[in-house]
Amino acid sequence: MSAAAVTATPRHARPSPLNPNARAAAAAAAAAPPNAVSTTRTHLANLDRLLVRPPPLPLPLQNKGAPPADDLGDGGGAATPDDRSGRCGLLNALNLSTFLPFVRKPAVDEMSPRSLAHLQRLLTLSPRPSPKGSIAGEWRRYHGEDGWDGLLDPLDQNLRREVLRYGDFVQAAYTAFHSMPSSSSAAASQHSQHRTLVLPDRSYRPTRSLFATSSLSIPAWARRRSAPGWLTQRSSFVGYVAVCDNEGEVQRMGRRDIAIVLRGTATCPEWAENLRAGLVPVDDDDDDDVGSPQNAPKVAKGFLSLYKTAGDHVPSLSDAIVDEVRRLVEVYEGEELSITVVGHSLGASLAVLAADELSACLSADAAEHRRRPPPIAVVSFGGPKTGNRAFADRLQNGRGVNVLRVVNAGDVVTRVPAPAMAREGEGHVHAGAELRLDSRDSPCLRPDAGPACCHDLEAYLHLLDGFAGSGRPFRADASRSVARLLTYQRPNVRRAYVERARVLGFEPATPRTATANGAGGGAEGHYGYLASPT
Repeated sequence: MSAAAVTATPRHARPSPLNPNARAAAAAAAAAPPNAVSTTRTHLANLDRLLVRPPPLPLPLQNKGAPPADDLGDGGGAATPDDRSGRCGLLNALNLSTFLPFVRKPAVDEMSPRSLAHLQRLLTLSPRPSPKGSIAGEWRRYHGEDGWDGLLDPLDQNLRREVLRYGDFVQAAYTAFHSMPSSSSAAASQHSQHRTLVLPDRSYRPTRSLFATSSLSIPAWARRRSAPGWLTQRSSFVGYVAVCDNEGEVQRMGRRDIAIVLRGTATCPEWAENLRAGLVPVDDDDDDDVGSPQNAPKVAKGFLSLYKTAGDHVPSLSDAIVDEVRRLVEVYEGEELSITVVGHSLGASLAVLAADELSACLSADAAEHRRRPPPIAVVSFGGPKTGNRAFADRLQNGRGVNVLRVVNAGDVVTRVPAPAMAREGEGHVHAGAELRLDSRDSPCLRPDAGPACCHDLEAYLHLLDGFAGSGRPFRADASRSVARLLTYQRPNVRRAYVERARVLGFEPATPRTATANGAGGGAEGHYGYLASPT
């Protein structure tokens, strides 16, 4: 690859000066205006910095004999063609559930808590710490009291790091599910799921695992014999409740935060529920009367089913969330509390339903005990439309829930259900404030990144870390490692970055497949994960 080819920057890209000490760009780039974005060479230098820097735990990421970081050279061997589609077709291309990548030499204990923590830190070379600055004096503003007015564009640094932390919490939920996907079956215990849950911010402690149950069952004739059981199970681990129990962090944030974290679609019944987009009254999921008043709050039937249905051996997601949050509010009675419900994709819609119900329940409890209910905020990534206008108005104005939607401009999931999928005379709408990102702003992602990349949670967090404001270049001091991005979305990462990572000895395993129920290996035991609703 010639130097000219490497340093050419596509028109849509907005590279960031991630390494301000890098050498001046080539002549073509030097002719750009003073405020122009930096060249690919600059970002490759930053990639070198991220990948060459030793991780917090021992195992080095790069080969000891890797070429020096400032060498763009063509000594990396023959280039590997971009694999845009993969061998596994559309479903694997739409791998929208993030999961733990496979290592080259699987070990028996690789899914132990210690190994999970190790791999997590290994792949996230720049871990997301809690914000350094104190926000105690303005925590209600950062929690959305004024709709995040003045904090979104340009994006406030403290808010960015808070939202990034919540996004990493959702990543932990994905990792926990895919480490033990069948642990949410009838015989599973919540303790077993806790063993696989490794939170990136140790200031928070998980207190309860959450399970979502579908009211639909996959018929026997539709199941493949060799398919893993978790793929068609009705009840699955969907997230967890965690509370900040680090007193220093409580002081810094100005309150004790309770987080409810929910992942996106992962199983066939969940995917089937996503397609049930008809609006039904949110307060009575059995009332499906088309003659209901137009101004009644309504939500998509499938989302409500997953939220309200109880499993054979687990309570409904609704009951589990309300019971656990009520318990924690009683435990920390007298303290300043906040409740933050976080979700990605399907989890974003479930988060909105949970916030709506929690607001009503906690307000009633507070009135009974003559105390002030804790404020509730929703932080969603790539969420579809959940309910009608009456539901959105009740959520924000009637119940005072603050909703922040992080949206990628190219993410089709944020635009569904489409009007054609709604009942005649009604439509689905979004609620809350919007923080809009764009994959084309990233110096690392291809400008033609596909729908899988635009909806991927790690891509969301990468874009969020670099977003400074509308019309501004990718943030100069963006520090989130691109190692995860290379692992999850390698076909959508610019070739120059893929080749540089290979030269440095980092060869990410493409996470296309998962072992069926942990069973031993042949090709028959592997299946790609299902897409989130599109």
